Amino acid sequence: MIAAIAALLGCQLAGEVLVRALGLPVPGPVAGMGILFLALAWRGRTRDAADAVPPAIGEVADALLRNLSLLFIPAAVGVVQYLGLLRAYAAPLALAIVVSTLAAMIVTVLTFRLVARLHAFRRKGLAGDVEAALDPEHHP
Repeated sequence: MIAAIAALLGCQLAGEVLVRALGLPVPGPVAGMGILFLALAWRGRTRDAADAVPPAIGEVADALLRNLSLLFIPAAVGVVQYLGLLRAYAAPLALAIVVSTLAAMIVTVLTFRLVARLHAFRRKGLAGDVEAALDPEHHP
């Protein structure tokens, strides 16, 4: 169990070092998760799929996920601490949230439609004809 915790923390530390050394614009823990993912994916290629994640790491990850709500307490305290500031900027914040949510939904729909069209063209053997796939008038 200690070795599994050390492995998870080691991936997070490696992510922090990588981000700071290369000046990457992502948080260190996110890079650490990427490193962990790559390590587990590599391990999965060399072993049976059921053995890709060591049982100890799986147990530690399950324990962290069971207690995930505890990790939101600092964020909630920060919201309460800056409630006056949030109240002062409530309208611009609400507008930004609504606009960004709508933009994300529109981009998601357009991306899905594009991928669905490309997939349909691939099934019909027209994968090389990207211009036709992008033309809304042309149906596969």
